[in-house]
Amino acid sequence: MQRSRRSILTLLLLLAASLLPLLTQAQSLKPSRNSLNRQNLQARQHDFTFLKNPAHVARFVDRGWLVPVPGNAHYSLDGVSFPFARPEVRLFIERLSRQYRSACGEKLVVTSLTRPRSHTPWNSSIHSVHPTGMALDLRRSRRSSCRNWLEKTLLSLEGSRVLEASRERFPPHYHLAVFPKPYRRYVERLKSGRGGEIRVASGDTLWSIARRHRVEIDALRQVNGLSSNRIYPGQTLALPVED
Repeated sequence: MQRSRRSILTLLLLLAASLLPLLTQAQSLKPSRNSLNRQNLQARQHDFTFLKNPAHVARFVDRGWLVPVPGNAHYSLDGVSFPFARPEVRLFIERLSRQYRSACGEKLVVTSLTRPRSHTPWNSSIHSVHPTGMALDLRRSRRSSCRNWLEKTLLSLEGSRVLEASRERFPPHYHLAVFPKPYRRYVERLKSGRGGEIRVASGDTLWSIARRHRVEIDALRQVNGLSSNRIYPGQTLALPVED
């Protein structure tokens, strides 16, 4: 019996060791082939077309499948050749940039959006989903506080399975692929049937927010796709519906 227990314990330890790299990777913005595969899977599930050239982009704009992304008080574009994206990507940029500017005091800068295959940079992956209109690149801020806020937010959204994000080095930027249907459902859940949204203030904890709004802390984590109790000033949280 004792030998059997030791064997079971050894098996469990080996299993935990084999899963640890996967769990670590899931909480990382490090680029990976698995991330690219998940992006391409979403593109196929949405039945998205990989656009070939500027004329192809123009046809999609005319049909409303791609929409203009002009910039506003919270975000700007720099070096974007084709300022168009899927409607959900524009929605994502507008929501994220508003929170970003509120949290760190500067505009979010978009450096790439839809990019047809005829305009693919030499260092871009052949598996890139930029030609589908569901991807964007963001400039890395020089301020560590802004980088930390953005990275934590992207990891939280990645945990909610509404996007894939990676921190690229050459040149330094963040690459994002927004999953349109999951992201749209995510926003709809926040806007309706969830008791509204609140913005985290300095000194707030998940426990204090749960107590103030009389909700269960586990429900608060679940609604927002949080894997821990860590939150930060400027973050927007959805409140669960009261029973």
